[in-house]
Amino acid sequence: MESAFLRATASDAPPEIGGSLPRLRNRRMNPLPAYPAGPHAQSFGRIVATSTLMGEVFQVLRRLARTDVTLTLIGETGTGKDVTAHAVHEASARAGAPFVVFDCGAVPPNLVESELFGHERGAFTGAHAEHEGAFERARGGTLFLDEIGELPLDLQPRLLRALDSHSVRRVGGTRDRATDVRIVAATNRDLAALVEAKQFRQDLYFRLAAAVVQLPPLRERLEDLRLLVPQLLGDLGRGFVHVPDATYEQLAAHRWPGNVRELKNVLAYALAFVDAGILESAALRFAPETAAASSLERLPLGGQSLAALEDVAIRQTLSLTRGNKVQAARLLGIATSTLYEKLKRHGL
Repeated sequence: MESAFLRATASDAPPEIGGSLPRLRNRRMNPLPAYPAGPHAQSFGRIVATSTLMGEVFQVLRRLARTDVTLTLIGETGTGKDVTAHAVHEASARAGAPFVVFDCGAVPPNLVESELFGHERGAFTGAHAEHEGAFERARGGTLFLDEIGELPLDLQPRLLRALDSHSVRRVGGTRDRATDVRIVAATNRDLAALVEAKQFRQDLYFRLAAAVVQLPPLRERLEDLRLLVPQLLGDLGRGFVHVPDATYEQLAAHRWPGNVRELKNVLAYALAFVDAGILESAALRFAPETAAASSLERLPLGGQSLAALEDVAIRQTLSLTRGNKVQAARLLGIATSTLYEKLKRHGL
């Protein structure tokens, strides 16, 4: 099935529209620390960038932030989906109301329903008092459903009903309670593939696909390193540390499979070896490459066009999956819709 999850660009942005577990929490971000901004530097909330790619994403997010449309953020682990969701909230008319995070993959399955929709006193053993769920806690504000692809299948109809009716019924309750929340969801999984595998409801999938923004991986916006590094050093309490060009060059040579989160961890480690306030390249330590990445490094790919390499990778992956495009997209690490676009571009 072709994915409805399309990468958002500035050109297809919609016109403006009038619009207790530690895992479930209200979150307030600290103010953005000072950082050296180049002539093309931009920011959206705490996200800083100078790349054209992120500039396009910022344009779309600014538009969508002014609406109440359900927004789904997709991207690899560590690309900053939670920070982006908070930035959307802060740029919206709901900024003065709660920003509630519900991690669909971190709450035990037997507690998801209660934590999401709430429960009445006596609804089950241990329910000694009534409890407001995430929807009620986010009243007037934004509910961020992180890792939406991990939501148990049996609870997905209840979530869809809540989204469509703008109301929830607590576990053990007898009446519906009106909700006034803006939904932002996020996932690093291919929801279209989950639908094909009968692990995610198709109707909920299309409900979440009202507006979708894909956050690019760090390796596709390496020019942003000179903004990200000072910001992250400031977050780590070492914003005064100087980073030489040689260090930036080594950072830019890494593939960053863990994205911005990995970058922060690398910097945190390197700070332990900083002398005289200078973060030298020798202090950098990266996680070992996977076997697949290491074998790729040994292939004679230099001098080949990226289009040719992509064509070969797609053909070989489709052969491996015997033409199964959903499985091929998953192995290639892209959305099914993106694979269809590439197939059309390569005439396959």
